Parts: sequence; C-alpha cells; structure tokens
Amino acid sequence: MPTTSANPHLQSWLGTLAQARVEVNRTAATVTHSGRLTRAVGLVLEAVGLQLPVGSDCLIELPPGYPQRHAEAEVVGFAGDRLFLMPQSEVAGLIPGARVFARPGSAAAGDEAHGKRLPVGEGMLGRVVDAVGRPLDGLGPLDIARKVPLSSPPINPLTRAPIDSVLDTGVRAINAMLTVGRGQRMGLFAGSGVGKSVLLGMMARYTSAEVIVVGLIGERGREVKDFIENTLGEEGLARAVVVAAPADNSPLLRLQGAAYATCLAEYFRDQGKDVLLIMDSLTRYAMAQREIALAVGEPPATKGYPPSVFAKLPALVERAGNGARDAQGRGGSITAFYTVLSEGDDQQDPIADSARAILDGHVVLSRTLAEAGHYPAIDIEASISRAMTALIPPSQFDAVRRFKQMLSRYQRNRDLISVGAYAAGHDLQLDHAIALYPKLEAFLQQGMDERTDYAASVARMAGLFE
Repeated sequence: MPTTSANPHLQSWLGTLAQARVEVNRTAATVTHSGRLTRAVGLVLEAVGLQLPVGSDCLIELPPGYPQRHAEAEVVGFAGDRLFLMPQSEVAGLIPGARVFARPGSAAAGDEAHGKRLPVGEGMLGRVVDAVGRPLDGLGPLDIARKVPLSSPPINPLTRAPIDSVLDTGVRAINAMLTVGRGQRMGLFAGSGVGKSVLLGMMARYTSAEVIVVGLIGERGREVKDFIENTLGEEGLARAVVVAAPADNSPLLRLQGAAYATCLAEYFRDQGKDVLLIMDSLTRYAMAQREIALAVGEPPATKGYPPSVFAKLPALVERAGNGARDAQGRGGSITAFYTVLSEGDDQQDPIADSARAILDGHVVLSRTLAEAGHYPAIDIEASISRAMTALIPPSQFDAVRRFKQMLSRYQRNRDLISVGAYAAGHDLQLDHAIALYPKLEAFLQQGMDERTDYAASVARMAGLFE
C-alpha cells in the first residue's frame, strides 16, 4: 500500500488543505457575527440571528447623523431564537433591522471567561464612580489594581467567621442600645424625610471601620451630590469609595451599581480590612429588578413584584458579612447597612418584610419622632440587633432592658400624663419612668456633628440608672 511520502500529489493536496485551514481560522477571527433588531416595545428590544448568553453586552448600530455610532444594551432574556435586550441608557434612532452584535471585549465575544469585570483597588479610595467604574468626580483616571468579575461565588456558610466583635458606629443610640458586630447586616427602615441620609453620613464619618463603600442606588441626582459634599464630607470621603447609579440611570445600571458596590467591599474584605458597606437603597434595587422582570414578561406577584425580586435580594445581601479567617485568626469583614424605604411608613411592604427576614437586625426611623425634632429619629422599641446578645456583657444587657422598660412604660401612659389625668404615687414604676424620661430622651438624641464612641455610649447609659 503506497504511503503518504510516496505520493507527491497527496502531499501537495494536504499542504494546500492546511494552508486553507489557517486562512479560514484567520478570517473567522475577524468576522463579526451580527443579528437584526426586529421589535422595540417599552424597555425591551428583540433581536434575531444571534445566540448570546443572558448578561452579555451588545452594541446596536445607529443610523448616520446621530452622535453615537452604537447603542449599548444587555441580553436580559430569550424566547426561542429571539433575544430580549435592554438598553443601558436612553436611546434615540433605533430602526427596524438595525444590526446587533456582541460588544468587543465582552464574554460573549470570547475575550473574557468570567463575565463583566470592573476595576477595584486601593487607589479608588476617595473617588466617586458610576455603575461601570467610570470616574464621576473629574479627578482623572482611576488608579486601579485590577479588574474583577462583577459576580462572585457564594461563601460556604461553615467557613464564615462568627460575629464576635463590636463595630463602633459613633452613634450613641446604636452603639449602646442596638450594638452592631463586625460582619453584621442591618436594615435601616425609613420613609422619606425622617433623617435617613444624615444618620448614614454620621455612621460613615464616625465609624471605626477602615474602609467605607457607599452605593447610592436609584436616588435623585441632586441628593447624590448633596450626600457626598455635605453629609459624607471630606473626612468620610477620604477613606470611602462611592458608587452612584441615580434614578435617571437604566434599571440595568441600577442593578449593576449595587452589585459593583458589593464587589468593591468584597475586594477590601479580601485584603483583610474591616469594611462598612452603606447601600441606599435596597428598595430601589428591588424596583430596578421589577422593571426588568416585568418588561421581559415575568408574571407579577405580591404588589407587582415578580418572584425573581425576592431571589435577588438574598443573593445580594449574602455577599456581605464576614469572610473566612486564616490560620492566625485574621480576616476582613463587611458590616452592611441597607436602607429600606417603607411606602407611607408601611412596615408590611413586601420588600420591607422580605428584608427583615434576611437581615441580622433593623433600625426603624419614626416619622413621629422626626416631626417632633428628635434626631436621630430611631424608634428603639421597634428596632433590634439580632447579634447584640452575643457581643455585649450582662451588665450592658441589663441596662438596655431597664432602659426599654422605662421608655415603654412612659410611652404607654403618655396621653394620661400629658392631660394631667395621672396622679403621682399610684404606680411607683411609672413615677420612676416619668422622672427618668427627660434623661432617656436626651440620651437618644445626638447632633450630626457629635461623635460618641462605643465605650462612652455604654458608660453614659449605665450612668442613667445609678
């Protein structure tokens, strides 16, 4: 039987075939696969002719005469051979049949193996960025260490370090009455105009955490600037990174902004630092997911929120907390405060109800207290820190219990006292509560420029009952 080397024609043919294969591969690498836009209804666009995974970034070709050549979009779902896309910003100029293709540099284009990657690094401290990591503060390019995937694998619950040390927030009522541990995840439940942003700013400036990450999600643009310049201030911003995805951003960017803020906090935690993550607000994050889910056809459930919203919330919150510790017992932590907007101060709002179930405690701000000029307007009776009992000594626990008993007894009889219907001597405990109430009220109030550390907070509370 003749061999390949004995057949010059076969050798020539194989050489030509190998050369053709190289040429085909080279050409294929430069070919851009594209689809076509077929439908645009509301927030969702439909395209055919492309097979891309959910979460891929796309570019949609715009006709000549527009400032941009392409509009950016993301794949949010599919049905059969149709892709559902959502633009990342307001788009004008879309036409039927416009070309759609994977954005170069995206995972869909084969350039990255782990989805979206955004910048992180120590050099981002003191900076304000948007949901895709672009600087908003006009201070030049970011000094980044590297880019990391936006999503991260869940932490094994058995490897998480326990919550066993106190985080000083600098706020007297929280330090003494609602003690927060490093790695705890708390909710700040409030309606509008009750001092939520001021309280967050106080914690950001006065906390003992080494790094602060602030996610401003779905807030008004004016409030973003006001929070950074006036509430957070230079002192807080110096050791903080702010991620801003205001209300005029697309729901995609609002979701991504929350994930990016969490991603930055995870980076600093992995460096062994104690991080305070402040996210304002978890409700706007849920609303952004609701917009996307309803737009792609997911059926609504409780108060118009689709089931995917209630799956997204724990997935985001569980990324915070303590990480694993090394052999020397060292490890970083993410202590998180998520604001939850109570519609009409309704504590049974589905997002508020879900958040209470997945968080390690909640601080409730009262409109009644705020209207009376009592700041911070923390409703101590309605608030709780679930990790507190494992963090504090018995003496502090007893002082907290007595404080709440005195406060509750006074509040239950407030109407009788105010109209003069109660006569002293009928109830010795109530007499004690009435005498003590001005001191209790003064203890719970604190100026926005006043800092009280943990030890001083506990000592002052104990002094009320001596």
